[in-house]
Amino acid sequence: MKADFDIASSQYDTIFTFSNIGKAQRNRVYKHITPLLKQKKKLSILELNCGTGEDAIQFGNLGHNVIATDISKGMIEIANNKPHPKNVSFSTLDINLISKASFSNKFDIIFSNFGGLNCLSKEQLNTFLKESINLLNTNGKLILVIMPKNCLWERLYFSLKGNLKKAKRRNTTKSVIANVDGVGIETWYYNAEDIVSLTNGLYTLKTVKPIGLAIPPSYLENSILAKKPLLSIFKGIDALFTGAFWAKYADHFLIELTKNEQQI
Repeated sequence: MKADFDIASSQYDTIFTFSNIGKAQRNRVYKHITPLLKQKKKLSILELNCGTGEDAIQFGNLGHNVIATDISKGMIEIANNKPHPKNVSFSTLDINLISKASFSNKFDIIFSNFGGLNCLSKEQLNTFLKESINLLNTNGKLILVIMPKNCLWERLYFSLKGNLKKAKRRNTTKSVIANVDGVGIETWYYNAEDIVSLTNGLYTLKTVKPIGLAIPPSYLENSILAKKPLLSIFKGIDALFTGAFWAKYADHFLIELTKNEQQI
């Protein structure tokens, strides 16, 4: 997996980070977490699957202390080469090897954006979620952005193309090979209830929000759907339909969980 993302890293910002769709979906994530990040208290944040560092730099510019990690050396090299404040550090780290001993401090927030955790099997995800408790301070939070099983855009797009198998590819417990910038990545899909089930007793669910219900997936960036005025309409729809019900039908969903007191 490391080598796969190394190959994708050189084009990742162009294809996603700075694309119209990428910026629109990231703005929806920030809309939901900005109230938490703009409080006076400076937070200690661990970002997993940080890619080329856009979120870590954003959080650092708000004054928070950020350790941002990714399995891909290519992604981390690009992140390190971007201008970033001193309170942000980037390092190469395999999420499957994370433990309390990996860091010298605990965190207020563990954050992972845009499907990084979809690269974990259910067993690997379960191991990470259980270990994450040991990395968080009192009242610490997990804020995760994950790809669900029932994306409406994906079903519509591939159905119209006559590819019914691909239209339903997410709705399985097995892994699927997903295209990331021309590279095939083994991917698993999870709905919010799957995450809640795996964290039962460890965390309390605070909120679930759809990310990209109307804003289309990034592979439609070169279509008319990613251009004005259609994208502006889609962004307006996403601003209206923010209930948890819609999360499993979006391209991604955001889930926020708080560490239970008995785990402190």
